[in-house]
Amino acid sequence: QVQLVESGGGLVQAGGSLRLSCAASRRTFSTYAMGWFRQAPGKEREFVAGISWNVGSTYYADSVKGRFTISRDNAKNTVYLQMNSLKPGDTAVYYCAADGRSFRRVLPTALDEYDYWGQGTQVTVSS
Repeated sequence: QVQLVESGGGLVQAGGSLRLSCAASRRTFSTYAMGWFRQAPGKEREFVAGISWNVGSTYYADSVKGRFTISRDNAKNTVYLQMNSLKPGDTAVYYCAADGRSFRRVLPTALDEYDYWGQGTQVTVSS
């Protein structure tokens, strides 16, 4: 099992920035691809960004490309999501997720490809 704990959410005005963090409980974190997803009220959970286990590749949803940056520090068992130029449409609960298959070669983007989930952190962007 891997426990994931997100932090860094909050209320911000449009155009502002937030940095989300996700701390993992296991050292094997460094062998897993990691992803960020979000779920707005009344909508399905959607992929936001992903990063490979070796930081060799990243992938972003078109809606956040150029504004959000995913990164990870394997020494700290932590993945980050830097969110800039936030819009009201970014308002959602943001979830961190870990792919439980070590050294995966293809970066997963679908919900069912991730095995472990955090409890979520609320991000609210006011206009």
